[in-house]
Amino acid sequence: MFQPVSLFIGLRYSRAAKGNAFISFISFFSITGITLGIMALITVVSVMNGFENKLKQGMLGLLPHIELSYSDHLSQKKYVTFSQIKQKLLLDDRISDVSQYIEAEAILQTNKNIQGVIWQGVYSANQLQQVQDNIELGSWQALFDKKYTIAMSRYQAIRLGLNIGDKVRVIVPKASSYTPMGRIPSSRLLTLVAIYSTGSEIDRSLVFSQGVSVSRLLKIPKSEKQAPSIRIQLDDPFTVDGVLFSQAHLFQQFNVSDWRKTQGGLFSAVAMEKRIMSLLLGLIILVAVFNIVSALTMMVAEKQSEVAILQTLGLTPNSVKQVFIIQGLYNGLFGALLGGGLGIAFAANINQILDLVGLNLLGGAVLPVLFDASQLSYIIFGSIFMSFLATLYPATKAAGVCPAEVLRYE
Repeated sequence: MFQPVSLFIGLRYSRAAKGNAFISFISFFSITGITLGIMALITVVSVMNGFENKLKQGMLGLLPHIELSYSDHLSQKKYVTFSQIKQKLLLDDRISDVSQYIEAEAILQTNKNIQGVIWQGVYSANQLQQVQDNIELGSWQALFDKKYTIAMSRYQAIRLGLNIGDKVRVIVPKASSYTPMGRIPSSRLLTLVAIYSTGSEIDRSLVFSQGVSVSRLLKIPKSEKQAPSIRIQLDDPFTVDGVLFSQAHLFQQFNVSDWRKTQGGLFSAVAMEKRIMSLLLGLIILVAVFNIVSALTMMVAEKQSEVAILQTLGLTPNSVKQVFIIQGLYNGLFGALLGGGLGIAFAANINQILDLVGLNLLGGAVLPVLFDASQLSYIIFGSIFMSFLATLYPATKAAGVCPAEVLRYE
């Protein structure tokens, strides 16, 4: 098959057995370094993506991604009902659900223990699908079939010594009444009807009841024009900035907050850790790429007489430059593709490999793995591009060889 002369000579130099063992060793080391660096980088980034996705689904699935509450300065003329705002917001494809809810800080008390929680009131059995999918005991529907019921996590139920059907006293310090004995916080006995477990940190602090029950305990009058807060759930919580910008005209009459107010620090820390790890492992690839410069520079010095002969036969300086670019890029391309394949295979089977070598995580946990096609492309093609840049100096030096001087004593 016909090949350009530069491509033919460059591939022949790459695949031919080299007489200089040291140059051969450096070339092998550069390919191995790129392969291992990309393999490690893909594995770490995929595992970090898995952790981030697990946090996003576990923690942010239970919290409102955007919360709207009616402003105290809202006039009757501008008042917008929940159904009106819901209808408008659901036209945005990034928004998956819009619902009402109410929230308060509360204390759960039993004869065995006491615990502070965030008490959320929901108004529809269709809300919080993630909790419904993780019910271990009882029924989510029972929360709405009976008055003054509560759903809590397995962690909270064990801590308070509760089981399905048991009573727990809920105390709301924010709502209180004056009695001859002084100011007493609002409280009531609730029946535990559902126990869930999402496996996230939020299980430690979040409990659910009917919105009406929470409103009554908070002593909110039925005639109050101000509606409960509005919960907006997004398909991807990380698109919150775009939604806030595009829906700014609808949010003008509300007090607006989003998930970053409470959980933004955690996800910023995860993102920073992922960037630092990627940078450190990227340095491994960079060191391996510099070995391409070393090997190719020594190859140019060794092949000067051959380059001079090729130039006398009609090979232009630009064609000589292409020969050595192809030779150096061959090593980078081979290492990048090999590292990419091994990295994906290793990350996909990392839990089985850990079991095979006897490294078991605490509690039988498994490492979550999530591949991002764009990140994999950046890693592989970025390594190939760095390899290309590494070939430019040696190739330019080879193109500057003067045949008359090199062949003077031949």
